[in-house]
This record gives sequence, C-alpha cells and structure tokens, in this order.
Amino acid sequence: MAKLDVASICSVAATCKTFNGCASQVLSFLPCFHLLDIAPSIDLLRPLLPPNPYLRSLKVDCSQLSDSSIEHLVRPYLNELCLHNCQDFSGKLLSEVGGRCKDLRTLYLGSVAEKRGRAIHISDLEELLGGCTQLESLSLMFDVSIFLRHNFGRVWAMASEKLSALEIGYISSVMVTELLSPTVGSYPCPNYVQSPILPHIQKLCLSVDYITDTLVGTISKGLVLLTHLDLRDAPMIEPTVTFDLTNPGLQQINQHGKLKHLCLIRSQEFISTYFRRVNDLGVLLMADKCSNIESIHLGGFCRVTDAGFRAILHSCSSLHNFRVFHGTQLTDLVFHDITATSLSLTSVSLRWCNLITNLAVVRLVSNMDLSYLDLRVCRNLGDEALQAVSTLPKLKTLLLDGSDITDVGLSYLRHGVMKSLVSLSIRGCKRLTDKCISAIFYGSSGQELQDLDLSNISNLSDNAILLLAKSRVMLTELRLRECPLIGDTSIMALASMQIGDGGWHGSILRLLDLYDCRGITQLAIRWLKKPYFPRLRWLGLTGSVNRDMVDALSRSRPFLHMACRGEELGSDHWDSSDGLYGHDEEEVDELEQWLLEVEESGGEICKIRYFCISIPGICICISVWWSY
Repeated sequence: MAKLDVASICSVAATCKTFNGCASQVLSFLPCFHLLDIAPSIDLLRPLLPPNPYLRSLKVDCSQLSDSSIEHLVRPYLNELCLHNCQDFSGKLLSEVGGRCKDLRTLYLGSVAEKRGRAIHISDLEELLGGCTQLESLSLMFDVSIFLRHNFGRVWAMASEKLSALEIGYISSVMVTELLSPTVGSYPCPNYVQSPILPHIQKLCLSVDYITDTLVGTISKGLVLLTHLDLRDAPMIEPTVTFDLTNPGLQQINQHGKLKHLCLIRSQEFISTYFRRVNDLGVLLMADKCSNIESIHLGGFCRVTDAGFRAILHSCSSLHNFRVFHGTQLTDLVFHDITATSLSLTSVSLRWCNLITNLAVVRLVSNMDLSYLDLRVCRNLGDEALQAVSTLPKLKTLLLDGSDITDVGLSYLRHGVMKSLVSLSIRGCKRLTDKCISAIFYGSSGQELQDLDLSNISNLSDNAILLLAKSRVMLTELRLRECPLIGDTSIMALASMQIGDGGWHGSILRLLDLYDCRGITQLAIRWLKKPYFPRLRWLGLTGSVNRDMVDALSRSRPFLHMACRGEELGSDHWDSSDGLYGHDEEEVDELEQWLLEVEESGGEICKIRYFCISIPGICICISVWWSY
C-alpha cells in the first residue's frame, strides 16, 4: 500500500477495517503526497496529512483552503512544494514557506492572493527568498508587478545561489530589465558594481506586458548560463517601437551560445497584434546564432515569410521541436526540401497557418519520428493530408481542428496511426458526420485512444455516441461541446458503457464537456449523479439547462469541477500547448492502473461498488473495483 498514490490509498482503505487502519499508518510515513485531482477542504485535508517526518513532496489544489491551512501544508522536511489555486491565501504563505522550509528545492505557488482583500507585501517575498537558501526551481504563478520596483532588485539579490529555473506568471518588462541590469550608483564606494542577480539561471519563463529589444538584450547578456528562454506577451494596445521587438533585438538572442530552447509568443488574447517590426532578415541572423538550438516556438511573426522559417529548419541541425503560431505568410515552400536536411522532428505545430495545404503535410511526414502534430485551424487541409499522416508509426497526438477533412479521410488513419494515437481532436470539422466514429473505431482500431475532442461538429448526433459506447474504448476525456444534436441518449450510453472485454460497467471518463449541447434535458442531469461516472473530475454544462438541478448536482459531487459559462475544461487542454507552462501533469491512479492490468491478464473485474472511507474525522464516498 505504501507504493500507491493518495487517491489509491483512500480507495483501498474503503474496502475493510484492516485496510483502513493500514491507510492511517501509511499516511504517517508517505514520502509523496499529491492530491491535484480534487480541491480538498481543510476538514478533509487535516486527517490525510498527519505529522510525517518522511514527507518530501507535497502537491495540493488549494482552491478551498486559506491562510488557516498553512500549518498543515508548510512542513520543514519538504524538498518539493506545489500549491495550486491559492487565491484565498495572503502573502503570509510566502513568508511562512521561507521561515519553515529551509531544505526546499522546488517551489510552485499559483494564483496567490488573487481574491479581493488578500495582499502580498515585498517583505513576504523577502522572507521567502532569504529563507529558502537551497532553492533550485521557483515558480511564482501570479502577478509580481504589484511589488514596488525600487525594492524589487534588492530582494532578489537574496535568492538562492543554486536557483537555476525561474517562472513568473506576470511581470512588467521594465521590472525584469531593472532586475537584471548591473547598477552603478551610491554604494560603499563610487566605483562599486552590483553583483549579478540570478547568475546561475538556466531556465527562464516569463509572461510580460511587452517583449522588447531591451528585455531580450538584458536577459541574453545578463544570464550567461541560459539554456531555456520562454517569453510571452499579450498587449492590450498596439506596441510602439520603444516597447516592441525588432530585428536588432532578435539578433541579441543567444549571446553566450548555450541556448537550447527558445519561445517567443505574442498572444492574441486582448487584441489582434503581431511582431510587426521583425522580418526575414531578423530571423535569418538569429538562426545563424542559434545553430545548436533543439526547440523553437514562434508566435505572431506576421512579416516572416518562408525564407525566414526555412532558414531555421536548415540552420538548426539539432532541432526536434518546431512550432509556429499565426504564421500568416508561412506556406508549403517551407517544407519543399526538408528531406535534404538531417532533421529528425518529433513535435510540430502549425496552428493558424492558413496558407499551408496537403502538400506541406505530405513533405513533413518524411520525419517518421513525429509524435506530436498540431494542424489546428489550417483550413486548406483535407483527406490527402490524413492519408500522409497515417504512415507515422509513433504519432501520439493529432490535432486537426477546423480542417476540411471528411469521414473518408479519417478512415485512412485506422490502417496505421490509430494503433499509437492517444489524443485526437477534430473539433469544428464541419464536413464530418456520425460515420466519423465508425471510421475511427473500426474493429480493433483506436483502442489506445484516451482523449477525444468532437466539439462543434453540427452533424454529430446521439447515434455517433452510441457507436462510441459500443466500441468499449477506454476514453478518459471526451469533449462534445457545441454539438446541437447531442442529447440525453448520449449521456445514458456513456454512463452505462462496458469497458474492455472483461466486463467493466460504467464510464471511466475523468472529463466530459457538454457545454451548449442543446438536446440535454433534466433527464441527463440525473444520469450525471452518483453512482454514474465515478471517475469524473471535470464537467461542462450549460447552466441554463436547469439551474436548480445543476446546483444540486454540484452539491452532491463537491469534488467535481463544474463549468457552466463555456470555460475550456482541464488543466492541460490543447490551448496550453502554445503557452509556456506545463505543471499540471496528469496524476495516474495507480490502483485503477493495476486493476486494468489484472483485467488484461484474465482476472475478472466486478461491478463498481461504493464505500465510505473513515479515516478519523473524515467520511468520503469512493468507488472501488476489485478482482478475484
């Protein structure tokens, strides 16, 4: 039992008093406590976190916690602490971590003090940086621009000398520039030069107001060991030349020749804006200085043409990850002679590159090691592209949103790539019908698939979901949002589907998005209650279906993340792939994984049963499968 994760320990504890007692003991010497699937209250968390001198790694979703929980979360022996969604915490969290966690190596704090009335002071940051002297990786995923600029650099001078990775949720470019710029001024002697700030940083990920020449130059010059640079901005107004990236700024990248990963993305979150002052010349000169780079992500370079992007592919011989977003002038010619290079690409994204056609994909698939291919909103791609993609033996993720594919095109995939594919998105492909399901799950095809997005397909009906349920594929995430013909029958079919050949009854879905499915009525809401969908953690609904019933469902399943306003569900959905941060890796339920292995080896799996776990002071209903 000590080898199981927290969720699995709780599930085992629910089966009998003996295991319940064992669980209580195991929790007192468990080295890792990871609970990101649900957002526990303090009453739930307290008995699950007894005194434990052996605890080294703690990861918790803190959506329902506040400062009163700090004493249970901040432990002196921790080496890793990841606290997500800390909206209701104040700056006290930072100061307490600095005061108690002297051996901390990795720290992630998300959304601290975002709730109204909560505040963080510069002294809190000072205590954190001054106290955690062994820190190697720090992620402050909130707005740090709230701190006073004139004290900001002085505080960061106290940071651990071992700090090699830094991520910040939002900071102004001016603050970064002032932080990293050596200062000559009123110090002990007139010629005193301030010691470099953060001299050992190798990985830097920042979301800023503007990516500028000054920002890029300061980072490139000041951080001599930098190997990983991620910068993203989302301007609210069109940048002036002073607050923008230009060709000279781009040429300052990789001054010390150590860079392996580069990400420069201008988001369209607020307005439609681009890096309008960068053209092919800037990219050509940058590519010459980055010949050893292995991964490059570029977003919003609207004046860069095939010549610039082609220079990257032909100059960077070690490149394996190539992603371009909003490449408005990128065409098939970029990949015209890709076979003449020594590249072995494993990950390619061409999202919002509307000029590419099937021909580009045909040439691109000469890279047989591709495992990730993102072709979202490439509207000129059709069935010929899918025929080419079907030859990729290692492809695990394929994103085709908004393309011009048909049911016939999807049928090409089942002859090859469906044997390896884990994630497939065909959202918004208007020419698809119910037959796309039989095209994907023909015979034994598609059995490896875990994540499927069928959203915004106007011709998709309940008949398609019935076919999906009959296929017995073990999907964990299914998105059906904005499918007007999807109704109650689909929900009932998913709730009662049989998994695998051995006889698991009931869906193992962890995420189900039904937002704006106009056929959903009150009947479907009843099928979303316990004991159906026992593994469900994310649910999207239209709140207006029946507000009272939706609220009742939320109360009956307090650990279910419900979204009724059209929010995208899941912490690691596709849209994060063009962002910078990937902390919310999916936690594997080790007990369920073991039971699945038993089923595959011939053991019988009984129907789902529901028990109550009773670790002193807490009672939770949990679903359990067992074999005999």
